[in-house]
Amino acid sequence: MVSGHNKPKLTLVVGATDNVERYAYRAAEMLQNKGFDFIPIGIKKGKVLGKEILDLRQVPDLKEIHTITLYLGPQNQSEWINYLIGLKPARILFNPGTENPLFFQKATETGIDAQNVCTLVMLTTGQF
Repeated sequence: MVSGHNKPKLTLVVGATDNVERYAYRAAEMLQNKGFDFIPIGIKKGKVLGKEILDLRQVPDLKEIHTITLYLGPQNQSEWINYLIGLKPARILFNPGTENPLFFQKATETGIDAQNVCTLVMLTTGQF
């Protein structure tokens, strides 16, 4: 095993869609182009860049999620907050329009780095 080799940050794209016009799709595309592995999850069926969108309602048992990037509006988040926090990500990125003070606070209280940021901007500027 090579010491000092970091695995790329596995990112969960919550609110994934196969609609290429949506920011969630563009984020997945940019993650892939920049060499980050991602898992698309949402309530819409479809594929994102060849990956099947996991059904959020099935609350899949996922491991080693480093980053959760949210593309679900606050009105659609409440039933998933405990599930997403329970995945124990290092950070949760609240993209514009997904900001949720309660979710943010709960994440922070459990030691998760919560940020109100834009994933696309972070990837573009190398801050991801």
